[in-house]
Amino acid sequence: MPSACESLIEDIEDMVSSNDPTPQERQSVRKSIIPRSRKKREPLASEEIQADSLIPGTQKIWMKTWGCSHNNSDGEYMAGQLAASGYKMTDDPADADLWVLNSCTVKNPAEDHFRNSIKKAQEQQKKVVVAGCVPQAQPRMDYLKGLSIIGVQQIDRVVEVVDEAVKGHSVRLLGQKKDGGRRLGGARLDLPKIRKNPLIEIISINTGCLNACTYCKTKHARGDLASYPIEELVERARQSFQEGVCEIWLTSEDTGAYGRDIGTDLPTLLWRLVEEIPEGAMLRLGMTNPPYILEHLEEMAKILSHPRVYAFLHVPVQSASDSVLMDMKREYCVDDFKKVVDFLKERVPGVTIATDIICGFPGETEEDFQETMELVKHYKFPSLFINQFYPRPGTPAAKMEQVPAHVKKQRTKELSQLFHSYNPYDHKVGERQHVLVTEESFDAQFYVAHNKYYEQVLVPKRSEFKGKMIEVDIYEAGKHFLKGRPVEDSKPFTPSIAEPLQKGQVSGLSQCILNADLLSISQALTVLIRIIKYFCLHWPILI
Repeated sequence: MPSACESLIEDIEDMVSSNDPTPQERQSVRKSIIPRSRKKREPLASEEIQADSLIPGTQKIWMKTWGCSHNNSDGEYMAGQLAASGYKMTDDPADADLWVLNSCTVKNPAEDHFRNSIKKAQEQQKKVVVAGCVPQAQPRMDYLKGLSIIGVQQIDRVVEVVDEAVKGHSVRLLGQKKDGGRRLGGARLDLPKIRKNPLIEIISINTGCLNACTYCKTKHARGDLASYPIEELVERARQSFQEGVCEIWLTSEDTGAYGRDIGTDLPTLLWRLVEEIPEGAMLRLGMTNPPYILEHLEEMAKILSHPRVYAFLHVPVQSASDSVLMDMKREYCVDDFKKVVDFLKERVPGVTIATDIICGFPGETEEDFQETMELVKHYKFPSLFINQFYPRPGTPAAKMEQVPAHVKKQRTKELSQLFHSYNPYDHKVGERQHVLVTEESFDAQFYVAHNKYYEQVLVPKRSEFKGKMIEVDIYEAGKHFLKGRPVEDSKPFTPSIAEPLQKGQVSGLSQCILNADLLSISQALTVLIRIIKYFCLHWPILI
């Protein structure tokens, strides 16, 4: 009886037709066949392995940010995530493989710089990823065609977008973050970040606003008000102080409107934050529009008087003409602005009020402009941001009848001359002040400190002063600064509760890898994982 194996073979042989060659015939034919030599396949030029250029996470990234402190905070978060993922952030654009350009849409010149940077990157054959308010508001602009875009609420996905851009793919993430139909404030606050200044933490407390100003393009990008919960903001501040920060800036498109969408308000948040501020550290409030601060004046005066809060508030007036304010849809009159300023000046002696003014808004008459001039003469604002009106595409103001360009230019010049005609700090000479040292001056000759009123005080550039609260005697005053001489018997006070991170070090990672050496190992492992994944995907091509 044949074995199972033999039966199986017989069954298979039964399937062979009588016309097929027999095994013997196959063997004889095979002897006359000369095998053809198989050449090793040469890889195409485009398939050459260049690990540094093909494997996402191994490239050098240069980031440029324009605009407000909110934009700067977004830039810090994007840099932190990229570095934590293995990318190397560089300060040299020429040395970078890819540029991340984080834009501002407030004025024409800022967008012009952004557009020119894109062109320059393309001329240098750099890969480009764009972010910020310009592409969010106008993603279909011709000069953005084919570019990867990160929306203002999608900065937590920057690594994904850059990974794809490195591969030559175009990705656009412009969606809004929502929870149960409610619009969220944006990306999480606990993401990794690289602070431009390790001593200063910028916290966005909300995004968007409640206004509908006819000249504003930012509203198109940031949208309606969406506030972060108080507990998340307090936790972010707490973590910042644990990383050696000694100064916190609160920022948003309108800090005064904070909480109106989630059933709370700005004073409630501020009192909670004040509890977390170490002695000697300081909190700076961001811009607030007049309508949303009026009902909180009593509480705001108390908060600005707190020893760990700068007596400083940025309240834009934009124009002293009620007619112009109505055309701007600013939702207040000039008397409302005056009420805010007068109340705070009375209750917080020495308070610094900064403001903004737009020159040459559509329909502004000479009489309107002179009302603005009178306002500046009366208050002599120590910090005044003067802006010539620029019609932004898609805004109602762009369709209004424009003030002639030469008139706008002349009014801007006239207001600037008025601003430079007075010296707001002369009376400070001879005072003894406590100042917090956080930065280096532009000319690198001094350290920059700020007193209780957030006035800029230049002090000697001595390493032991950086990040410290010191006592100085004011001996000189300029238009935008004071100069202070350290008091001899006074010792610098350290407000930080921990050593500050090194410049370029990633914040927000777990404590076990905050050590620089361990962080390098973590980044190396990330890159190694990326390389392994790459070879797994491309192994058939490589062999």
